[in-house]
Amino acid sequence: MYVRDAKNRDEVWLLDRIEEADIDDPAFRSRDYVIALDEETSRKAGFGRIRVHKTDAGNFCELAFVYTLPPWRQQGVAAHVIERLVAEASDEGYDTVYTFTRQPEYFTPFGFEPRETSELPEPVAERLRRVRKERGEDVIAMAVDRADFSVPTRFRERFKNASPADEPEDGEVPVEETAEDFGIDADEATYKYDTGN
Repeated sequence: MYVRDAKNRDEVWLLDRIEEADIDDPAFRSRDYVIALDEETSRKAGFGRIRVHKTDAGNFCELAFVYTLPPWRQQGVAAHVIERLVAEASDEGYDTVYTFTRQPEYFTPFGFEPRETSELPEPVAERLRRVRKERGEDVIAMAVDRADFSVPTRFRERFKNASPADEPEDGEVPVEETAEDFGIDADEATYKYDTGN
């Protein structure tokens, strides 16, 4: 299993899974997503995205959502999607990542901690108010600093051995990975082969 950035060719698949999961993403852009895949079959196992909020009062980064397809659940897929998203947020200059959830126990093993509304910067508090209007008053804000984030060993072990609990989806054909999937520009790269001679 591995997690990579979504490609343009993943857009239809992402939109279909978002609809199936009943997720509302009014600012959908496939490039904001990461996808977990099986290395051997290239079968997609889950996805997630971060959302950067830019406001006059300040900017912040939100772990918008993470979704694991049913056949891949309880195998550490979401944990690695979250890890990739927190790393991307850090790469973009955000040392703190926020999320808004009804299930804080899911996020605490990674280092996320609940935040009282009074402790939140105003843009984050405003986002929490909007999320509560959409999803209910029991949603809480949580945050993790990049330095405090970690993936528990048990999730890493599950992820190494993850396999689907069903057959491939109808019509799902493995996608051959290309050099682009690994950040290599095939038109510009030069290759050297060590033949051992």
